[in-house]
Amino acid sequence: MTFETGPKNNVNLKKIKKHRHRIVPAAYLVLMNNDKVLMLRRFNTGYHDGYYGLPAGHKESGETFEKCLIREAKEETNIDIKAKDLEIIHVMSRYATPNPFELRDRIDVFIKTMKWKGEIKNLEPNKCDDLKWFPINELPKNIIPFIKHALNRINKNIFYSKFGWQ
Repeated sequence: MTFETGPKNNVNLKKIKKHRHRIVPAAYLVLMNNDKVLMLRRFNTGYHDGYYGLPAGHKESGETFEKCLIREAKEETNIDIKAKDLEIIHVMSRYATPNPFELRDRIDVFIKTMKWKGEIKNLEPNKCDDLKWFPINELPKNIIPFIKHALNRINKNIFYSKFGWQ
């Protein structure tokens, strides 16, 4: 398949796709209740098991970061949130080793809400063994490092940061 880029320029789309740079997009829920943030402890996933993180997920094709987060919040914590109640509060450019080279470049979007409906429950006990509120200024010691980095920046009202880049 080719497409025209101008009067004399045809580009082979298959060649572009072979060499196109990939970025893995993910959305993270910063669910706040007064000055506390909801965190989950990872379990049996093979990635930072025993460490606290945020409800989150990878964005699917055709999905906005907000829609991704609404879906993940329901799947992981049983809560319903509305797009109008979401606020993007931090964006992180992250280099995530030891992933395969083509999956290391990440864009993480942290989205805050203080409004939700439903009872918070752990709907993924095979991946999470604890859901707990932590004061934003007293995060647990066993927290995923880039999550700690993001929450510290959020607490200082810093909108953009980098993590894992040399």
